[in-house]
Amino acid sequence: MPRTCALLALPIGALFVMALGCGDGASKGSGISGEIVMDGSSTVGPILAAAAELFQEENPNTEATVAMSGTSGGFKKLVAGEADIVGASRPVKPEEIEQLKEAGIEFIEVPVAMDGLTVVVNKSNTWARSLTLDELRRIWEPGSKVTSWSQVRPGFPDEPIKLFGAGTDSGTFDYFTLAVVGKEKASRDDYTPSEDDNVLVAGVKGELGGLAYFGYSYFESNKDSLASVAIQGESGTVAPSYAAILDGTYTPLSRPLLVYVNKRAYETKPQVRALLSHLFEHNDEIVKLACYVPLGAEAVKLAQSRLQKKRTGSMFHGTQAGISMRDLLDAEKD
Repeated sequence: MPRTCALLALPIGALFVMALGCGDGASKGSGISGEIVMDGSSTVGPILAAAAELFQEENPNTEATVAMSGTSGGFKKLVAGEADIVGASRPVKPEEIEQLKEAGIEFIEVPVAMDGLTVVVNKSNTWARSLTLDELRRIWEPGSKVTSWSQVRPGFPDEPIKLFGAGTDSGTFDYFTLAVVGKEKASRDDYTPSEDDNVLVAGVKGELGGLAYFGYSYFESNKDSLASVAIQGESGTVAPSYAAILDGTYTPLSRPLLVYVNKRAYETKPQVRALLSHLFEHNDEIVKLACYVPLGAEAVKLAQSRLQKKRTGSMFHGTQAGISMRDLLDAEKD
């Protein structure tokens, strides 16, 4: 399923606080105007940027800013009342919920897409096209002494491993460490971290022994020069794909991507309500533009219902690994 992910090709500096202008469609629009402030995950950022761009084509008197300070950074902006919408690549944590409560901020949590954290290697790496979770854990766990591919599995070459991964403020970092190592933020620290996934892509491209992890869309837009690693689990070996991410067979690295909406902003700012309505009415188009996995009709209805009912609080109990769309729908019923 080839895609062109133009938004993902931009350096993070070009997207970080991306103010989308009014354009030339002055005759379009429904009279909606005003500012919409969005922040958070660099994984979710391209979705919000695509949504803002398409929304502003029809509503040229609105101005949407999309900043990418990471999931944790986005929640800090939500606590401070400085963001209307925050993108998150993991569910809100109990301590963040408490901080929001203390600040008097109510939030509406809605899924926006599905993703699968993708482990990638250099295209010329022909030996590590599949790895077990235990092998990944031994590579990434705190204090790991694995520095060569020959230490990972007998028969692998004596090629130095060069590791690239998410920064510690990233929801992707939290999710990966929980899924692979078994505890959030438990990771070796002798790797190259970055909040900009394009930096990680470039790092693996330039190192024969390179290995990194990031959202599936960044692999999809760079698959001509990177190779994905299939995950060997109890149910077999599964490579990341749109189908495997959506049906939950790509486990435990499948995850929902979420947005958190300041309830007061949703109630008092028509432009915020209108953008979110546009996002879910056109979820398939917008999410595919950013090269993620669309929610599907049933989950879109879930998101729209939570917004219309202004249902506050989280469906989750902190970060959870290996969440499928069915898990997401079942969580809403609890």
